[in-house]
Parts: sequence; C-alpha cells; structure tokens
Amino acid sequence: MPDGAHWQDNTCPMDEGTPPLLISVIGSSSPTAQGRELARQVGRLLAERGVVLVCGGLSGIMEAACQGAWEAGGLTIGILPGNDPRDANPYVRIPICTDLGYARNVIVVKSGKAVIAIEGAYGTRSEIAHALGDGIPVIGLGTWSFSVKGKKDRQVVPSATPEEAVAKALEAAGKRRPPLPRRRLIIQGSKLTRAASQANPRSRA
Repeated sequence: MPDGAHWQDNTCPMDEGTPPLLISVIGSSSPTAQGRELARQVGRLLAERGVVLVCGGLSGIMEAACQGAWEAGGLTIGILPGNDPRDANPYVRIPICTDLGYARNVIVVKSGKAVIAIEGAYGTRSEIAHALGDGIPVIGLGTWSFSVKGKKDRQVVPSATPEEAVAKALEAAGKRRPPLPRRRLIIQGSKLTRAASQANPRSRA
C-alpha cells in the first residue's frame, strides 16, 4: 500500500443485487507529464462516482489513473500480463494475473462497459480496435484517431477534458447496462436457493 494511502469502507456505493459499474482506462506506460495528470484526474472522477476502474495494472497512464482513483477511495483492478501480482503498480487494489502478455489487452477492454483512452502507443491502439470491434464505446482524451478509406472514423468519441471524458463514458456505459433482476438468497431448511424478482435493481423493495 502506498505511503499515506488508506482504504475507505464507504466507497463504490451500490444497491443490493446491483453489479458495480466497471470502466476501463487505457494508455501508454510511458506517457507525457500532461497525460499522467489527465489520467490521475480521470481516475479520481470515476472513483467519486462509485465506478470501479479497470486497467492493465502496470505503470504510466495505468498507474496514474489508479492513483487518482485510490486517492478518492475508489476500487481499482489491474489485469496483468504476467504471473506475479507484485508487478502491479502500488495503487492496484485487485491484481489479476493472466500470463497472456499483450493478449490480456482484450480482457482489459472487454471488462469495462466503456473505455477511456488517454494518449497511448501501439498497444493502446490495439485495445481501441478490440473495443470498437466488440461494440464497446471508446472515449478519447488526446489519443489515436482513425480513418477508413481516407475518411475520418468517428467511432472514438473525442473529449477535451477529464470531466468531459468521464461524463461521456458514463453516458455510453449507461446505454449498455440494462436493468438486471434483483437477486436475493433464501434459506429453506438446509437448502440455500437463489431467487430473483423483476424489480428495478436500483430501487429497494
């Protein structure tokens, strides 16, 4: 745990039966100083809204975003390319080892309901492609732009500030997150069964 950091028990509020909202943040391990600050602010804003941040778990944009989320009391998940959880940056709360190398990029973007791409090199470009190929919305903050047959591809939604990027990511993620039935555990004798009601999971019974 980083010096002076702490874990807050009241973070990521959610109703019973409602899965947490995950948003992926991607970017280079060797960003500019401006990119690091943008990522830190994005991480903080996501955490303040109760969002779980998913990233590649290493340095650069990933570490800066995790730091911002950690400082705001948020939950961070790092999808690591190797087998050692100690490879994760110090602000990753939950390290997940894959031993998949760059192939873990697919897991990073598919874990989120939306993706925020900040700056980035070729690995980030591949993550953007995987996300768009699966219909996962990508919000760009100083990142790659694409063209197809000489025409600009507008699938990567541009943003000028961390606030705009987070707002657009939350909006896009909300459209991909249909209501789920509330699930509750019922104990009947010695049997443990699971029941579901059709009530909106965001409203309490």
